[in-house]
Amino acid sequence: MHISHKEHTINKRLHRLYPPQIAKQAVNDIIDLIFKYKSRIKSNEYHLSQKDVILITYGDQVNTEHEASLHTLKEFMDAHLKGVINSIHILPFYPYSSDDGFSVVNYSAVDPHMGSWREIEEISKEYRLMVDGVINHISQFSDWFRAYLSGDEYFKDFFIDVDPSIDLSNVVRPRATPLLSEFVDDNGKIHNIWTTFSKDQVDLNYKSHRVLRNVLDALFYYIEKGATLIRLDAIAFIWKEIGTECVHLPQTHELIQLMREVLHEVAPEVIIITETNVPHHENVSYFGSGDDEAQMVYNFALPPLLVHSIMHENTKTLTSWAKTLTLPSDKVCFFNFTASHDGIGLRPIKGILEDNEVNYMVEKVQEHGGLVSFRAEADGTKTPYELNCSYMDALSHPNEDDSLRIKRMLVTQAAVLAMPGVPGIYFHSLVGSRNYLDGVKHSGKNRTINREKYNIDWLENELSTLGSLPKTVFDSYKRLISIRTHEEAFNPFGKFEFLDLDSRLFVIDKKCCGDEQRIVAIHNFSNEVVNCVLPDSISLPLCNLLSTNCGEFSDSEAEQTREFKVEPYQIMWLKGKV
Repeated sequence: MHISHKEHTINKRLHRLYPPQIAKQAVNDIIDLIFKYKSRIKSNEYHLSQKDVILITYGDQVNTEHEASLHTLKEFMDAHLKGVINSIHILPFYPYSSDDGFSVVNYSAVDPHMGSWREIEEISKEYRLMVDGVINHISQFSDWFRAYLSGDEYFKDFFIDVDPSIDLSNVVRPRATPLLSEFVDDNGKIHNIWTTFSKDQVDLNYKSHRVLRNVLDALFYYIEKGATLIRLDAIAFIWKEIGTECVHLPQTHELIQLMREVLHEVAPEVIIITETNVPHHENVSYFGSGDDEAQMVYNFALPPLLVHSIMHENTKTLTSWAKTLTLPSDKVCFFNFTASHDGIGLRPIKGILEDNEVNYMVEKVQEHGGLVSFRAEADGTKTPYELNCSYMDALSHPNEDDSLRIKRMLVTQAAVLAMPGVPGIYFHSLVGSRNYLDGVKHSGKNRTINREKYNIDWLENELSTLGSLPKTVFDSYKRLISIRTHEEAFNPFGKFEFLDLDSRLFVIDKKCCGDEQRIVAIHNFSNEVVNCVLPDSISLPLCNLLSTNCGEFSDSEAEQTREFKVEPYQIMWLKGKV
């Protein structure tokens, strides 16, 4: 059997994770998996570009009677977003027991309420597909955990049973729930199982090579079904060592690097995206050396910093932070977003915003009808973990005028589209959703506030009603995306610089194509007219992509002056040459 150079590297990584005999068995298991899927997966080369925009959505986001919701979703995409958005992140569509999909019962099945693998494969034929590897934990109702409780020898070390008298106070907690949850096996024995997020989400034990083998099998299966991007959910917590913080451990990075190498043996075009909702400097560590770990990392500090900038009508902190953004190579980039199925994380801005600034944001979001979730600290206290609110409502008070609400929303979304990297757009941001407070009352969970599901007929009516908030946001957003995808200066790997021109403006200077093309993206985060003066380093003329056809613009159509007015919440994407 031929072993590639990469497989030799895999062998070395496994020996760093496991004792020699276990590592040897793990090597054999993984080589078997590689050969199994090489005959089943057709690899196609792909390179990210400005055309890549990812819609983030639940598989049952839009529904109608007597039709698989995944089919309804594809029909919506085909009708409204074909040629505008080329990629789709379908949040966990597997059978689940809680957390809206993130407590997976069966990794290899599709929730029958949403459809089947046929619908998933149909979507993947038309759009680049991003799926979740929810591999830190699995549902307590999964076959794996049931087998563990029944005493099945194969599953005996799949989970982490801890003596509750052991001091676990050093463990970093993302939630205020108990770290250990009590379960009784089929023989009446009590087990205290490690549960980072909830009792229903039992953590997997990666010290078992069998866990690694079965998880890799699931990830390969997703690729076989059409996935080209894999989001590693809550991956920072995946390896546990009692006595440590159990987050960002060296073994965690080793595992991610191993997973990438194994998957790339079969499908080198697959992109690994790490979801680590932690302070920014910790988050970017998942880029590794720039060619061995995640190709994309969630830019978690961006959403709260944009909210902060709108609330204060001041981008000074945002610009200062953005100037620190660096990448270890030209093979990786940020995954930029404002909203997701979760709330607006506050941990990523630790060390960027002062406590009083965070507290102000918390208070304002609550005034806007939003909620706050907390996590437990080592000393037993609770601190705000995330803001639960639709992104539109986080930016404006419910009593404010819709025209102002829409302008604030769009300027933040435009900033994300202009940021270096690949943009991810949550479905609810695309249609201007508001706080779903009735859903929170029904579920009792804060995160439901931003997870409302829509009847497709109702949504279609809203999107066809002239002047409605959803239609206004949707049409404006689509126009911004269309402009972005046609401009090479927005390539995720292009050169970028953040310009400090005014405390109310967020300005990004993007360059590409051997420095031949440039876009100066200007975003006014205030309700004031700002006098903008461009530096001499920016050549004239410039053409505003949002107001003029810049394909072959004439001097009369272009900005011939370095000084001009930027209206309240105005977006200006000025195209020119370096």
